[in-house]
Amino acid sequence: MEKYGLIGYPLGHSMSKDYFNTKFKSEGTDAEYINFEIPDIKEIKAVVLSNPELVGLNVTIPYKQQVIPYLNEITKEAKAIGAVNVIKITRNGTKIRLKGFNSDVVGFVESIRPLIERYHKKALILGTGGASKAVEYGLKSLGIETMFVSRTKKTGAMTYEEVTPDVVKDYKVIVNCTPVGMFPKIDDYPALPYEALDTRSLLYDLIYNPDETAFLARGRQQGAITKNGLEMLLLQAFASWEFWHEK
Repeated sequence: MEKYGLIGYPLGHSMSKDYFNTKFKSEGTDAEYINFEIPDIKEIKAVVLSNPELVGLNVTIPYKQQVIPYLNEITKEAKAIGAVNVIKITRNGTKIRLKGFNSDVVGFVESIRPLIERYHKKALILGTGGASKAVEYGLKSLGIETMFVSRTKKTGAMTYEEVTPDVVKDYKVIVNCTPVGMFPKIDDYPALPYEALDTRSLLYDLIYNPDETAFLARGRQQGAITKNGLEMLLLQAFASWEFWHEK
């Protein structure tokens, strides 16, 4: 039986395990998907060595960037983004090779593309982690100018205090790449001047649990178009399967 899995910490929010195991069962595929909740990225070595049937991994918060030094190879796209969320494991006797990919870009771009209008020219990206780098890459591929928003002062990013109503009116797309608002802390939301949103604003949240985060709800109340990350997750899963089985 082939094994696939997810590494991250914590993993209580993830739907990947249920998605893949349901897929395997419905298609009659002799495979299993396992959650590997590891408190330190160094434990990836033990996960790979102690599971000889493991042929593919997904990577989630907080390891999309930290995992790169443990890989033998990464794709040009993953290198440009600086983050990996899919790993293909190839075994030849005692020799093991790990190749890193990024499916965040594929999932995000195909999910948000139908919502983009001609006036969506600039986007705020909340967060500076691995997922935010993929979102930046994807938005730029759609011709949209980007700006990161960080809790602390960083080069190339605004702080939340600097996001004024005028900024929100200028940046019509806002993408939440942080875990703020994720179950179980569903009442939390990024500190933004939501009153400046309007019907041309587009709010996208990578979170899919709950279905509507407080971030999205506040946007909807101002007339903004909103979307959660569920479709992105499904599109990522399709892409992961393709990467794991590339020749």
